[in-house]
Amino acid sequence: MSAGSASGAAAGAGGAPLLRVRGLDVALPPGADRKHAIRGLDLELSANEILCVVGESGSGKSMTASALIRLLPTGVKVVAGGIEFDGRDLLALDEAQMREVRGAEIAMVFQEPMTALNPLRTVGDLIGEMFRIHTDLDASAIERKVLALLAEVRIPDPAASARAYPHELSGGQRQRAMIAMALALEPRMLIADEPTTALDVTTQAQILALIRDLQRRKGTAVLFITHDFGVVAEIADRVAVMQHGVLVEQGPVREVLESPRHPYTRQLIAAVPPLAPPPARAVGDAPALVVENLTKTYRTGGFLGRGARETRALDDVSLMLPKGSTLGVVGESGSGKSTLARCIVRLLDPDAGRIRIGDADLASMSRRELRSATQRVQMVFQDPFASLNPRRRAGDLVAQGPVAHGVPRARALAKARELFELVGLDPNAVDRYPHEFSGGQRQRIGLARALALEPEILVADEPVSALDVSVQAQVLKLLADLKSRLGLSMIFVTHDLRVAAQICDRVAVMQYGRVVETGPAAEVFTEPRHEYTRALIDAIPGRHWSERVAAEAALAPQTLPPPKEAIDER
Repeated sequence: MSAGSASGAAAGAGGAPLLRVRGLDVALPPGADRKHAIRGLDLELSANEILCVVGESGSGKSMTASALIRLLPTGVKVVAGGIEFDGRDLLALDEAQMREVRGAEIAMVFQEPMTALNPLRTVGDLIGEMFRIHTDLDASAIERKVLALLAEVRIPDPAASARAYPHELSGGQRQRAMIAMALALEPRMLIADEPTTALDVTTQAQILALIRDLQRRKGTAVLFITHDFGVVAEIADRVAVMQHGVLVEQGPVREVLESPRHPYTRQLIAAVPPLAPPPARAVGDAPALVVENLTKTYRTGGFLGRGARETRALDDVSLMLPKGSTLGVVGESGSGKSTLARCIVRLLDPDAGRIRIGDADLASMSRRELRSATQRVQMVFQDPFASLNPRRRAGDLVAQGPVAHGVPRARALAKARELFELVGLDPNAVDRYPHEFSGGQRQRIGLARALALEPEILVADEPVSALDVSVQAQVLKLLADLKSRLGLSMIFVTHDLRVAAQICDRVAVMQYGRVVETGPAAEVFTEPRHEYTRALIDAIPGRHWSERVAAEAALAPQTLPPPKEAIDER
């Protein structure tokens, strides 16, 4: 726990809690997997305090946040308990009164700013709306307030950023814009729902430092929702652990992290991947894939050439993937990782360079030649829900590749059932649609689809970045097992260095489209040579805590939590 967090806890403990939640029950609509999203929840939050609510998907974290600001989904209702904020019963307020509370007194930062921000309006307009709705300020005063807020959350060039649309900002800048909106009216309480989940480690560190700094300077109470115990170790004063809608443990951050009482808390902590790589495996010198001098430039043109921009996404990139090994490609957003992955599978055409698999050069092949050659290299995408057609059954999605290459449909579907079993899914689930699976199960479907063409090389682009730590551990174990059983070679793209340390034999670090360091994983993570690599490692949230936990877990390993179906509703 940081010194700032410690002082915040002390200050928050001095007075009555700002927020009190007592015996909260939130019921799900008929037909849901279970009756309640939240059951018997008791929580307190004081001013100048950061409370982290931790748990996996389906634990009730985000539903708790929605209940606090009375924005529950259709059909979901509070059926028991109370929510008291600064002495007022929020459940007794009518909608007009509740609108006065939202934004002005309780503000929220959502997980995905790109979907939370209106893409048709500028960032300045979106932030200014808070003042137009809740204050009588004139246009010039609102403009000054907006610029001051953008400067406060440390967005570069506030004037230009205010005129920009959300898609023109980076992920970290969009999240800062969301925080600026939330802080516009200086609320007494801030709810941050997974605000750093999809961000790279350095941007994540900046956002966490920003929230800590704002909490310390303004005395704001912060309810921080996350599934990452590294983030908890970095920012929390107190921790509340939820499982399937039930609060199973809460207490001061040091007590929960160092002496967890509940088995579920211990299991979540044990699932956090350590930065220290496992013992190195013997890897041969024979190459499965060779990338030579690859370049890719994105160009956006303005009117008559004005405002035209060029971005060098790949700048003379050369890499070698040994057969049977895993090469990790790490770096911040914008470093060129995903562009490299898409060029390798020819979803993007490189400007120059070679991509050699044996004697074949994928970079120079025509689309017709690629049709057969790409069977040798397949891709697993970051977002399994967006990459799976929601209108087709899961079995059809897996069989689609073989059918396109001439395999009879009946045989392709039979193979899909075999692949479902291989990746740990029920073969009878081939007739279900993607939305009927959990996030981890959808990623397994993506794996089965990639394996359907029996590739030599698997390119995995951030395949676990959006998953809970225990599901992430399961998918990583599955990937390692499949690679060993099927003799696969793999390129693993990630911004999470802890994940890379656990699964990769070699690591390539990218910055601004260039490979700045490459070598065995143990060497790169224990003795990094490049200052950028050292900066990435230093930015890992809760790094020292997770290293200590990993050492303890090695002495007393924990099992992963049982699936939802195996746990009775309380």
